[in-house]
Amino acid sequence: MSEIAKLEALEILDSRGNPTLAVTATLSNGVKATAKVPSGASTGKREAVELRDGDKARYGGKGVLKAKSHVEGEIQNVIRGFDANDQKALDKKLCELDGTPNKARLGANAILGVSLAVARASAEDRGLPFYASLGNEAANLIPAPWFNVLNGGSHADSNVDFQEFMISPVGAPRYSEGLRAAAETFHALKAVLHKNGYSTGVGDEGGFAPELKSNEEPIELILEAIQKAGYKPGKDLVIVLDPATSELFEDGSYVFEKSDKSRKSPAQMVEFWKSLLDRYPEIWAIEDGVAEDDHSGWQQLTKTLGDRIQLIGDDNFVTNPTLFRQGIKDGVANAILIKLNQIGTLTETLECIEIARSSGYGAVISHRSGETDDTSIADLAVAAGMGQIKTGSTSRGERIAKYNRFLEIERELGSKARYAGATIYDRWQTSVKA
Repeated sequence: MSEIAKLEALEILDSRGNPTLAVTATLSNGVKATAKVPSGASTGKREAVELRDGDKARYGGKGVLKAKSHVEGEIQNVIRGFDANDQKALDKKLCELDGTPNKARLGANAILGVSLAVARASAEDRGLPFYASLGNEAANLIPAPWFNVLNGGSHADSNVDFQEFMISPVGAPRYSEGLRAAAETFHALKAVLHKNGYSTGVGDEGGFAPELKSNEEPIELILEAIQKAGYKPGKDLVIVLDPATSELFEDGSYVFEKSDKSRKSPAQMVEFWKSLLDRYPEIWAIEDGVAEDDHSGWQQLTKTLGDRIQLIGDDNFVTNPTLFRQGIKDGVANAILIKLNQIGTLTETLECIEIARSSGYGAVISHRSGETDDTSIADLAVAAGMGQIKTGSTSRGERIAKYNRFLEIERELGSKARYAGATIYDRWQTSVKA
């Protein structure tokens, strides 16, 4: 048995220049591994709590020295000597030690850092790639990525109410070809934006954030870019939207403050999406199509469009098994976004993925806007075998690190490697009229 011998934590910076944690776990035989914890900007109200110091004299109160002290103090004192290969027991102990329903006492950032660092050390100890050590040594499905290429909402100064416009290369035969198609489309989009006199500066996740004129213009620009790159919209590459509607929800209505100042009831919001899909069948999935607190709106959206496209719950599920099970029971969404730091342990994350699989829901592994060069979620996506990942555009190093990790995995797997694009495409092709 390889026991946990030592935990070390370091306050580092994420991709937005804010503090986060890097945790290193050392085993009794000298094997060690490090995990770096991401941080979200647009967060659901029910997410696990990221512990910050609150000391305005350091990093504007965003320091994580308290979380660091928890890792090297209380957590280390309790789990030293634990079997590093028993992830479930470790994560259960971490949750019990914290003692709160949302990991507010020790901090989800401290707990996740330990959970992931030990898991990575266990993989090193057993001589396995991280994706193979997460419970399925036969894992070989490389996911179809969602590339964030245009931003609106709170991510851009424009007249676009919706936050993210993404592309996914579902038509490629291999992951490496899908990555190439997405990169070529990203560069074609840059040229299209230049042609229209728009800025090509990028935001937190690597997508362009120009001053656009309407909620539909980003879709039109992306369709033009796909064609300019030599691909067919709706077949080679499809469009995914994350409108972040919780930020538009005010007093029971959706307020399109940045575009036409209109207000929409939940029923009108559902009708809006239906109309948009009728005009743009290349749209393949919508994340958070209604707000996290609009439960009846979620049910109506799912009933209306759930057999047509993917409807992904993020803010309403927050990678929480209890909330997710209730949502499934209530007929909410048909897929879930999976974010490790929303729940705080690897075991609970894998439980959510298994719930999705057994319930016929899709699952999309996701990054956060505050990222690091840690590639754990790439391995998690392969291990989970659910076939989709959202981790930014084809720019910014902390995003590219994940995409390059998939290239390494594809090479490691050789002829065994499978690309999920066609599989996912077939499941949801009712909305994609090629």
